[in-house]
Amino acid sequence: MQIQSPIDDKALHTLQQLRASGQIRAISLDLDDTLWPIWPTIAKAEATLLQWLGTHAPTTAEHLGDTQHVRALRHEIVTLRPDLKGDLSGLRRESIRLALSRAGDDPALAEPAFDEFFAARQRVDLFDDALPALEFFSQRWPVVALSNGNADVNVVGIGQHFKASLSASGSGMAKPETRFFLAAAEAVGVAPEHVLHIGDDAALDAQGAMDAGMHAVWLNRAQVAWPHVGAEPHVTVASLWQLCQGLADR
Repeated sequence: MQIQSPIDDKALHTLQQLRASGQIRAISLDLDDTLWPIWPTIAKAEATLLQWLGTHAPTTAEHLGDTQHVRALRHEIVTLRPDLKGDLSGLRRESIRLALSRAGDDPALAEPAFDEFFAARQRVDLFDDALPALEFFSQRWPVVALSNGNADVNVVGIGQHFKASLSASGSGMAKPETRFFLAAAEAVGVAPEHVLHIGDDAALDAQGAMDAGMHAVWLNRAQVAWPHVGAEPHVTVASLWQLCQGLADR
């Protein structure tokens, strides 16, 4: 595997110790903003949705106008439908239904419109280090995806690297809930203290994993300061390249 900027000595030492001790028996992995940047993906999917509405529900498309209004409506539905909290697919589907109803179009079009959006949402552009890291991890440990988003690793085209995949939409749980992390450990058949969780979000991923008794790797691509008071993650890296460097066989 190609290595970009080298990992710092502290993180390298910690990862080498974890690897040598045999404590790592599985990998838990976030998806959005860990394996690919999420907002460019969502922006393209929203543009695809608007284009579809322009053909099949032009009044709705005209009322929405642009992707900013599409996203604003998606945020509005969070308040209107608290029962769908954590179900990103449900929230998006209902925001489309609301837009159709307000414009006087057939709300039943929400289903095919969502399907069009969802298909586009799966067309992600992986970070350069994502696929090599997935190959590295999956050759050594069982890997489980643990995401608050609604990407499908099989549709994205990386499903062969995962033993299991859990999403908030499908599980009725979301990070940083401890039970969601415990479900990930159970899905790959190991105790949480033997799972190394990797993710970009300081609170949802790093703190959530530590609270669940896992080893936490904070993927800090922007290299910002740790934003929380209290315990810091076991390891912080600026890229998945660095993480693989630290976990490589010695």
